[in-house]
Amino acid sequence: MSRVPAPPVVPTARTLVLLVLLAPLAVVVAATAPSAWVVAPAAGLALLLVMLIDGWLAGPLVDFDYHVPADAEVGQPATLRVNARIERDSDAALPEVAIGFDPRLGAQGRATFRLHPTGVASVFSGVGDTVPVRRGPGALHDLWLRWPGPLGLAVRQRRAALDAAIRVWPDLSPVRSPVLQRFLRDSQFGLVARRIRGEGTQFEALSEYQPGMDRRRIDWKASARHTALYARENESERDNQIVFAFDCGQSMIEPVDGLPRIDRAVSAALTAAYVALKGGDRVALFGFADQPQLMTPFVTDTRAFHRLQSAAAQLDYTPREPNFTLALATLAARLKRRSLIVLFSDFSDPTSAELMVESVERLVRHHLVIFVTMIDTELEDLAATAPQSIGAIAVAVSADALARQRALVLERLRRLGVNVIEAGHASIGYRLIDLYLDKKRSEAIG
Repeated sequence: MSRVPAPPVVPTARTLVLLVLLAPLAVVVAATAPSAWVVAPAAGLALLLVMLIDGWLAGPLVDFDYHVPADAEVGQPATLRVNARIERDSDAALPEVAIGFDPRLGAQGRATFRLHPTGVASVFSGVGDTVPVRRGPGALHDLWLRWPGPLGLAVRQRRAALDAAIRVWPDLSPVRSPVLQRFLRDSQFGLVARRIRGEGTQFEALSEYQPGMDRRRIDWKASARHTALYARENESERDNQIVFAFDCGQSMIEPVDGLPRIDRAVSAALTAAYVALKGGDRVALFGFADQPQLMTPFVTDTRAFHRLQSAAAQLDYTPREPNFTLALATLAARLKRRSLIVLFSDFSDPTSAELMVESVERLVRHHLVIFVTMIDTELEDLAATAPQSIGAIAVAVSADALARQRALVLERLRRLGVNVIEAGHASIGYRLIDLYLDKKRSEAIG
């Protein structure tokens, strides 16, 4: 608890309004009864005296403390709590708290909330939520506490400097979602990594055919040799290399529903990475903008999943155009075997798109590539809105031209053999998991 000195008394808006209303009263008194001019100043002094008494009745602040979480996830609420002990007789007017912090911790850089009685005499407590909008450490720098008197004419207030910070991590709420956990429990992966027979394409063993088995699994040559029906048991493809590559350039730091595209991509990638680790594959992260930012070692177990989360938190927001040629050439040089490369990117002009297509074309010769991009809802809305003016017509035509160019680029990628996922940010993670499992079952990765 922090001991604080006696706070100053400050008039409220109600007091100022009353003082302003005394001005026309003074004019009326001076015009009708000049000898009674002293009434208006006396009324003003009386109001100020009542205000001071009201501030005194507000009670002194004995001490206060605050609690902030050490960690939070981007796009998810972080709870701030403040407790204060104020010696006062009335709980009619509740204290109010405002906390200022780094803009990455909240869109407006502050959180305001009220403190409520706790049931303990003179003790008030309250909580407020802030939603981080960017990854990285964010500092909380100031706390303002104010509490009014019983008449609402004066408030006492105190400002305190804070020494606290919140580390903002990538959003892992999709990984913790009941839907994904149920999928992992019911799917072929299970919750414990194991050898999986009966699925996949890699031959594991022969077993006697039992009624109810898929007839397509019968090995007719082996059955002919043994004069009995035998079925093939296959094992799911495992130990594949999967790289999630992130474009951290200009187009990926633009917001989608309040969060940058790169944060939406990171959340989807970590969700798919968790599923891949459960399936026995190896996962790495690669980030780039105008130059490569990071390349993690391959993680082989879900117990090391936190390493991927920590590495993803280091992906920077870079307001520059990405260098696809350098980045993808660097990635290809570091991969010593065929891998699945999931590229999260976007493009806003034909020039950058052309460079991206050329780089992906060289990459797809040796690796399986999935290109993930989010639907540009703003562009679609501009193109679909009925124009009401010449300027609106020009905007709609430009938006439609960009949308057509975007569709052409994605079609070129498909013709190169790239698997393209274009969907809303809420569904790209699950779309990616479905496509990954499909490629894994068809043994297309290794």
